[in-house]
Amino acid sequence: MKERIYVCHTYYHVYVAFLKELNLPFSKRGQATLLLSKMSIDFENLKDRAAATGLFEQVLEYDEKREDFFPELAAYRRDKGNIVQNMLSRIQYTKRLARLNAPYVPVDFTEYKDIYVFCDSDPIGYYLNWKRIPYHALEDGLNALVHFDTARYDNRGHFKLKVFFSKRLNWIFIQNGYGRYCLDMEVNDIKAIQYPCPYYIEQPRQELADRLTDADKELILRAFIRDKEKLDRQIAESGRSHDKILILTEPLCTLDVRERIFRDLTERYEQEGCVFIKPHPRDVLDYRRLFPQYPQFDAALPMELLNFIPDLHFKKAVSVLTEIKAIRFADEAVRLGPDFMDQYEDAKIHRQNEQIEGS
Repeated sequence: MKERIYVCHTYYHVYVAFLKELNLPFSKRGQATLLLSKMSIDFENLKDRAAATGLFEQVLEYDEKREDFFPELAAYRRDKGNIVQNMLSRIQYTKRLARLNAPYVPVDFTEYKDIYVFCDSDPIGYYLNWKRIPYHALEDGLNALVHFDTARYDNRGHFKLKVFFSKRLNWIFIQNGYGRYCLDMEVNDIKAIQYPCPYYIEQPRQELADRLTDADKELILRAFIRDKEKLDRQIAESGRSHDKILILTEPLCTLDVRERIFRDLTERYEQEGCVFIKPHPRDVLDYRRLFPQYPQFDAALPMELLNFIPDLHFKKAVSVLTEIKAIRFADEAVRLGPDFMDQYEDAKIHRQNEQIEGS
């Protein structure tokens, strides 16, 4: 039987998979499979770079399909007007989505002792529960459940009943620890999560990063850096300015509103120093075309990896909603938060946790 497999949907997921593997004894490294789902992001040639590190036994791609790839699923998602009919449709949808995705699954998950799934709200979660294969879930992003408890938000109204249907009966599927075959869910900080779940287990990401050796950090950087010469030039350019401000973009709202947000932020913070932009890996706004006057880092490089570059340091790093507690490369980290976003869109769109109470 094979040891471990990590199902990753984003560059951050891959980064955490590297952290977990590098925290194992040397004798246990090189025995895991890294599975890159192409559903949410274009990993480009990360597969080859990750394989070249030798940290994983296999690095594979997974052509996971969203629900809208299958037009026949739309009928199950329509509101039938009452809870009984909607629940019957959801039961059918749960099994149907899993069954339709089955032909695209590239591995036999029953061959693995431990399965780690980031973002099990995606079809892989439905598939594993349909196949009755136990797995471990992992938090989608750093403190993701602190700011947006997707399981409770997506299942507002009769939440406990829905959990019973999912966890006990496996009639429907609820992500983040509430699936019948989800053994547990690894989160960064349990105490910070407003709504507890008995299946959460805590593994602070910073603890894993702090245990890395210089050689471990170099290995991670080799996997993620697409163009080292270009990055070296960017670092040298950043070194010419003492007061540097890094603005972290995010895949927020519509593209036109997103452009307005980051125009406002760049104009605001260029009063404090030289502004650099780090696009989010899933942000499709063309910052190089729209903001050519600002130096920009490679979008594919997870923000946390900037901690591993010795000559890179900023006066301030700024995000809107992204959690930035892991930043060590800036003197000050600023998360503007929902109050800032209230200026640009309806508060209900980004204040999801506030809508869960009493559900």
